Amino acid sequence: MPADEIEFECEELMEKAVEFLRGELRSIRSGRASPGLVEHMKVTVESYGSTMTLRELASISVPEGNLLLIKPYDPSALKDIERAIQASELGITPMSDGKVIRLPIPPLSGERRQQLLGQVRKLGEAQKIAIRNTRRDANKKIDAEEKDGTLAEDDAEGCKESIQNLTKKYEDQVDALVAAKSK
Repeated sequence: MPADEIEFECEELMEKAVEFLRGELRSIRSGRASPGLVEHMKVTVESYGSTMTLRELASISVPEGNLLLIKPYDPSALKDIERAIQASELGITPMSDGKVIRLPIPPLSGERRQQLLGQVRKLGEAQKIAIRNTRRDANKKIDAEEKDGTLAEDDAEGCKESIQNLTKKYEDQVDALVAAKSK
């Protein structure tokens, strides 16, 4: 495998790790109402006989800074959505009027905020480990290419340096995402 292909594959995997972290951080409560809190929640709809995400079943809006409004496209799914929210780890009690579900987002307590910060840091560290593992695998491929004689020693060192720079770049992105969510 040519060196530029190894670098490209490495960068792609590192980018996926950062994107995964972005998605996970969206679902962590920050004290403000955000559709990201519930849109990926799995809801088992008995009338459909399948499991779907909340985003597929309802429109989710934020009429106020501390309130989510969930309006099911199919009113028969309302009870299933309500049940899924109650069963989730959000710790929020939904209020239903038969047509829409209101989710009041209470302010975070100091203890809960610390738990969420710990969760954010763990997620960030897990993605940094994934990025480092990608670097390790790429370096192994480079060493194998160098050993086979298909890659010159200088090119191998340049490629490793480039991969190290990519690692630094994506670890910095992870740190920035974690810092932004920790505020």
